[in-house]
Amino acid sequence: MNKHRKFLRSFAVIVTMLFASSVLAASADELNSEANKTLQVFKEDVNGAEVFLSQAAGYLVFPRVIKVGIGVGAETGEGVLRVGGSTVAYYRTTAGSIGLQLGAQAKSIVIAFMTRESLDKFRNSSGWKVGVDGSVALIDLGAGKTIDTDNIKDPVVGFIFGSKGLMYNLTLEGSKFSKLDKS
Repeated sequence: MNKHRKFLRSFAVIVTMLFASSVLAASADELNSEANKTLQVFKEDVNGAEVFLSQAAGYLVFPRVIKVGIGVGAETGEGVLRVGGSTVAYYRTTAGSIGLQLGAQAKSIVIAFMTRESLDKFRNSSGWKVGVDGSVALIDLGAGKTIDTDNIKDPVVGFIFGSKGLMYNLTLEGSKFSKLDKS
């Protein structure tokens, strides 16, 4: 059983590296372009998204986060931090999991910092981890797909959308965000 587990871990790492290579190869210009497209889809699909984002102190946009798993799962993607509608930094998200899982998935993530304090705490961290350094309230948009900015009072709010693949996991728990140098 121990050999089987080691094989699964090794296989998951190799598959993750293969899938992630396309995610991690983006230049700053490519990443900004993909972030713009992702935000456009978000605004088109979700009523109130534009108003919501304009009220945020800043927001992270991850156009494509890849997750693969065979017993052991790994997830990674690159994104941009926007403040006042302009990109101010680039970030990578990573997460790992162990458990019953098999498959691969791509998804888009938008995380909005609704207060200056939550944005500053994120920006001043050396590696912000969901559940340790801060919590993210995931918004389930349901059938209406409308954001009600009057009812959302959480300092950090996340949206996962555009999921494609054989895996589905609506959580950011344990995800780590690290700043990248994309000069």
